[in-house]
Amino acid sequence: MTVVPMRHAPILAVLAALTTGCGLSAELEREADPARTGAQARPQPSGTGPSSGARTRLPRDAVPRPSADAQHCPDTGVLVSTGTVNVAMGLRAMPVTLTNCSDRDHRLNGYPDVRVRDVDHEPMDVTVLKGPEPITQLDDPGPRPVTLRPGESARSVFVWRYSAVDAATQRGSGVYVEIAPTAGVDRQTVQPEGGLDVGDTGLLGTTAWQKAVDQGLSDRSRQG
Repeated sequence: MTVVPMRHAPILAVLAALTTGCGLSAELEREADPARTGAQARPQPSGTGPSSGARTRLPRDAVPRPSADAQHCPDTGVLVSTGTVNVAMGLRAMPVTLTNCSDRDHRLNGYPDVRVRDVDHEPMDVTVLKGPEPITQLDDPGPRPVTLRPGESARSVFVWRYSAVDAATQRGSGVYVEIAPTAGVDRQTVQPEGGLDVGDTGLLGTTAWQKAVDQGLSDRSRQG
């Protein structure tokens, strides 16, 4: 049996709850303990590396941060929010939640449409991928029809590899992230806590939208 280092356990618990499979938690475990020794990973030196600063403190939960428009429902009928950025060595993962705030059903089928901007709101040369590979081996449900009734939510997970960020200028950090349910729909701008340390020319992987796990379980219990 693999013993997960205690400082990585909150990541595994949070992200296992956000996905229907165990692919992400298993991948994060491999990142934390690639040799499967069960020993705690050696800490990174202080400075600008991936283990410095508040970003390295593992969260107890992943409560979504609402967009600036959270006080009202946009014309698109959905609200976008982001959870805490979770870290495991050089791998980053962030849950993104899309909530149907309208009074009618909202249909999804595929991947979010994403654009990353820097601290000056300038577009960054970040390649957004449909799927998590080659960044990591994470189970991706792939495009499939998802119907959200009013008040229901769907989730995607964004993944990337750490890239050095200038702490003084925030160069290399995706401070603002524009997210839409799909291409051709107006994006909403969110500001993830700490930003995305993806670098100026990094890769950003996404998983396809799937109904939030807790809601899927509730639906099945009602049907039973």
